[in-house]
Amino acid sequence: MYEATKRLGAFFKPNSVAVVGATKKIDKAGHVIFKNFVDNKTRQVFKGEIYAVNPNENSILGVKCYPTITKIPDEVELVVVVVPADIVPKTMREAAAKKVKTAVIISAGFGEVGNHELENEVATIAKEAGIRVLGPNCLGVYDSRTGVDMLFLPETKVLTTGDEVVATPRPIPGNIAIVTQSGAFGAAALDYLAGLHTGVSKFVSFGNKIDVDEAEMLRYLLHDEETNVVLLYVEDIRSGRKFLKAGEEITKIKPVVALKSGRTEAGARAAASHTGAIAGSDKIYDAAFEQTGILRAEDMDEFFHAGKALSMQIPAKGKNVGIITDAGGPGIMAVDECGLKGLTVKRFSEKTISKFEKLKADGKLPKFATNLNPIDVTGSVTSEMFELATEILFQDPEVDSIIMLGLHHTPALQEDYVDKVAKVASRYEKPMVACDIGETEMALNIRSRFDKLSIPAYSSPEDAARAMNALVRYGLYLQKKQCLKEYTDSFLRSKRKKYGVKA
Repeated sequence: MYEATKRLGAFFKPNSVAVVGATKKIDKAGHVIFKNFVDNKTRQVFKGEIYAVNPNENSILGVKCYPTITKIPDEVELVVVVVPADIVPKTMREAAAKKVKTAVIISAGFGEVGNHELENEVATIAKEAGIRVLGPNCLGVYDSRTGVDMLFLPETKVLTTGDEVVATPRPIPGNIAIVTQSGAFGAAALDYLAGLHTGVSKFVSFGNKIDVDEAEMLRYLLHDEETNVVLLYVEDIRSGRKFLKAGEEITKIKPVVALKSGRTEAGARAAASHTGAIAGSDKIYDAAFEQTGILRAEDMDEFFHAGKALSMQIPAKGKNVGIITDAGGPGIMAVDECGLKGLTVKRFSEKTISKFEKLKADGKLPKFATNLNPIDVTGSVTSEMFELATEILFQDPEVDSIIMLGLHHTPALQEDYVDKVAKVASRYEKPMVACDIGETEMALNIRSRFDKLSIPAYSSPEDAARAMNALVRYGLYLQKKQCLKEYTDSFLRSKRKKYGVKA
């Protein structure tokens, strides 16, 4: 890893942090951020040294307060800057005098509002001092394992009724990293993933990107052992060649899913007013993502669903999808979405069809079950029927991946079908995704059971098909680069290690 990129580790695992602009005023960003580090009762507690910097306070939350960074007697590895924009240059000069290595500038009021001169001044100070910078105008960093949390969004809020509710939850530790130009979108992403009980390794918000950008962060995450998948939200990419090189490096080892906003003329104009983004042809971004193997998501749902699938399942070796369902309508919906995405749902081989026919003849499947693709075991389905049908499709060499549509509403189906299907899937090297429609307790329970067994589950057939599409696209890219087997072997080794299974 390049030395400059290696130093980015200080953003996530610093030995010491100073919050410049820490305050006792509970409605201010400086208070929320400082409290995240020193008074965290719900998550991993930061174990490094934490310092408050504010000339108007003696102490905050029981921690001594210093008037400037330079007055802190010990080494400071990272500073979080939460002061008005016009004070930031002075703060950065003090950081330079203190020989600080990294800085996250939360403060807004720079290039995004046309104040480019001030932004350039801050960038020059940092560059001359060798300080690596995230921001300005960003949400900073959240690391689920080290306790670093610069999100100035409180986890709970008190309603006007007096009730306290969870407002901005932090996801559990996981292996998905979120890299975002928009802090607000990043916060929404954390909320979304927390609600899905999907784990996150790291979160990083760039804002105006006066120093560290997407390319360098991708290169850092390539070597991060806690990250297996990267979700990337961008509004513009300025260092095109650097980004292409970094993208090609990481996608051979770890999948990257991108959500690029500003696709239309009006959207590009909005992006420019948001972070000072430079508009560029959307077709150029399509070509860049295609060249690097980065999977572009069409919308927010596909963005998260693809990340979830890629974190749980190996890529597919081809486009042929086998579908198992107990409901004809949802099965057709899955077939349609697969077709729209360029996936193939072709008639099963005669050998596979004959296996289903034998099960019907033996009374192990309903005689009126259809078995051409999808295999529809009908509303008479039992857990054993799903288990038998799954085994047959995994055995079919022409089926590259499987979508399981197990709607729980049928009378004879028990929730243990999830465990039976997952046990079959564990014996094969093909990806599977699942779907159960509904938002009732039973539907949520079924999807949760699948997720816990590393089979990503979704609430609609279309979402399941789109998630499978990500696994297919990534598999085809790895085949093109001649590294699919190497990736799959590494993925399975990691999975066995996680669950304590011998290879």
